[in-house]
Amino acid sequence: MTGKERIRRIVHVDMDAFYASVEQRDNPDLRGRPVAVGGIRRGVVAAASYEARRFGVRSAMPSARALRQCPALVFVKPRFEVYRAISQQIRAIFAEYTPLIEPLSLDEAYLDLTDYLAGRTATRIAQEIRARIRQATGLTASAGVSYNKFLAKLASDQRKPDGLFVIPPEAGPEFVASLPIGRFHGVGPATAARMQAHGIQTGADLARQSLDFLTAHFGKSGSYYWNIARGIDTREVTPDRIRKSIGAENTYFQDIRDLGQALAELVPLADKVWHHASHAGRSGRTVTLKVKYGDFRQITRARSLSRPVESRDEMLAIASDLLAPVFADPHGVRLLGITMSGLDAAAGEDAPPRQLGLFDDP
Repeated sequence: MTGKERIRRIVHVDMDAFYASVEQRDNPDLRGRPVAVGGIRRGVVAAASYEARRFGVRSAMPSARALRQCPALVFVKPRFEVYRAISQQIRAIFAEYTPLIEPLSLDEAYLDLTDYLAGRTATRIAQEIRARIRQATGLTASAGVSYNKFLAKLASDQRKPDGLFVIPPEAGPEFVASLPIGRFHGVGPATAARMQAHGIQTGADLARQSLDFLTAHFGKSGSYYWNIARGIDTREVTPDRIRKSIGAENTYFQDIRDLGQALAELVPLADKVWHHASHAGRSGRTVTLKVKYGDFRQITRARSLSRPVESRDEMLAIASDLLAPVFADPHGVRLLGITMSGLDAAAGEDAPPRQLGLFDDP
């Protein structure tokens, strides 16, 4: 940063084990016990309580593996209508402090308080927001305060659960330098492995790389990595993010081994995607099929048109065409998904991004 740049005040608020905490709040018998929200027979863990996390149970983990790691694990069906209602309560609290709110999901959001401090510090406001969330919902939230989105999100993880952490501008680069590369938001496991293959283990290692090197090895993301290694992130908090895709998927109780059955299972997925696209007044140019086999291998296949998809039947036909060549596998199919992307933003109002139908138990 230069001395001429205005220092922003960004807060990242992240609810603590949100779905699981709601279930423990509403059912006293679950308090203090390892809890997983999701499908027990063929599903995945949507959220794990902190008691479950001590056994290594994590979100997106197959339920069978979670049970092996924690035999005492209690599974609870997700209640998304309840989670959404609580999320709206929380966002109403945010809106009393700033109009610049960028939700990332039901349980986390960025807030830009730069022009809305009213004589207070961002840290003081973050403390107040956390207290009000607890009072209104009985749940705890962690918050990170910093001068950009990247660091605010890192900060919110530092003292979980029920914590607050601040990274001031003068401490940003040093804080980043000390972190393992796997902790960086925007650096997934595959990218982290590629970086480690080049000897990049920490933020300090990343900062030693030239922009040319990072661009050559990581493409368009190279400039992003070069900046965050120095504590630089110029992304704005954008309340009206453009939704890039609409998707639905389902995990099945038994692996599907018959193509006709698999094609039939695409119908409700297409119905759900088209319903939500129509409700938003939008269509897309790319249809992507997701297939997960019984041995957990996963593939995607996509087809793009020169125009928006015109109907639910056309989307279903594309997905069906994509499925037929990849269906045959000795392990069967445990999950199918359809996503429509390249949405036409001019067709209607946008809606917050949301993946539909993630779990096998409705």
